[in-house]
Amino acid sequence: MNMPRKRGLAAAVACAFMLALATPALAGDAPTPVAVGARLAQDANEARLVFDLSLPIEAHVYALLSPDRIVVDLPEVNFQLSPTVGRPPAANETALVKAFRFGALAPGKSRIVIDLVRPACPTEVGSKPIVDGASASRLMIELKPCEAAAFAALERAAAPVATGPDPSPPTPLPVVVLDPGHGGADGGARGLGGVVEKTLVFEFCSELKRQLEATGRYSIGMTRSGDEYVGLDDRVTMARNANAALFISVHADTLSEASDVNGSTVYTAAERASDAEAARIAARENAADRTPGNERQAQADPGVADILFDLKRRETRAYAHIFSRGLVENLRGAARLNHNPERSAGFVVLKAPEFPSVLVELGYLSNAQDVQALSSLDWRTKTAAAMVKAIDAFFSGSTATAGAAGGRGVALGGGPTNDPGH
Repeated sequence: MNMPRKRGLAAAVACAFMLALATPALAGDAPTPVAVGARLAQDANEARLVFDLSLPIEAHVYALLSPDRIVVDLPEVNFQLSPTVGRPPAANETALVKAFRFGALAPGKSRIVIDLVRPACPTEVGSKPIVDGASASRLMIELKPCEAAAFAALERAAAPVATGPDPSPPTPLPVVVLDPGHGGADGGARGLGGVVEKTLVFEFCSELKRQLEATGRYSIGMTRSGDEYVGLDDRVTMARNANAALFISVHADTLSEASDVNGSTVYTAAERASDAEAARIAARENAADRTPGNERQAQADPGVADILFDLKRRETRAYAHIFSRGLVENLRGAARLNHNPERSAGFVVLKAPEFPSVLVELGYLSNAQDVQALSSLDWRTKTAAAMVKAIDAFFSGSTATAGAAGGRGVALGGGPTNDPGH
């Protein structure tokens, strides 16, 4: 097999060295390896997955069945990669690897998951210097076809031995922060029949929180626990302090001049709005903080000139788009969607670089059908269930239901996922 061992070598080495030098380590802390490139080459007899890294790392590999996957557990890695890299062109029936994803697993831990077309066992897993004597390294994962029994043995080898309590702490659940918009003196939009945005979105987030907690797969935070005012920056800070893996802000808009406009819309962050309507809504939501004594000071994001900050923000926004796409697809069967359901604008609450964020406008309070839906317990239950399905798909890296996921990672971890392996 003609493997592309040299293609892009110079660029990968230069980028890895740049990122290694640009990543300051606190006193006593080891620097975090940065992944700056990944590529897959395969044929019927072998597959080789390569990650270019700023530092060498140790890897632990095992298998999971039904569906067949190879899992590679790593120390914390900063994956500065587009999630699309893990979705190669459609493989033929003789290929070994269907796709791969990568991302954060838990604090200090990362994971690569390789989805297989048929059983394949690792013949080499480890990192080697890209250039002798340099810190920049290349993680090589080589796979070859193997019998189902050998593949199953690789899974059993990873199972914990039941000889007593596990001395290691449990893996933290990924944190999903729900942000019901407005609150307190800021009621938000007011609609037909006297409905108030702050009340409707809090009721929806409460139902979504209940359903997410029932799965046992997530730790759920809410930016407000009742009818209180919370500033926009404070909402982001809460999510940051909670180590959020995903942030979902929930709102409901109104248009006094267009009562026929209806349906749900999912927004992601962008410096320039996708359209005039998105710009208008972002301006209105951002203005919620302009209460006396709470004026926001316009300022540039700290460290915006720093290359790692900028790369991290791009990566996080890529994962936000992945989740947005999957969320829209899952909502199609549960709620009416706006004619343009995926949009972007400069929402203050979506600008954190540490975690993917979306803002969901559940509907328009100026539309009678939307008001009826948002006021219905049945609608809230069904729509929240669709959102749970989208969140599950995002954190599992399921490309089938998440649109184009790969990890929060799809990890996703970078993402999304905090557990991209299950």
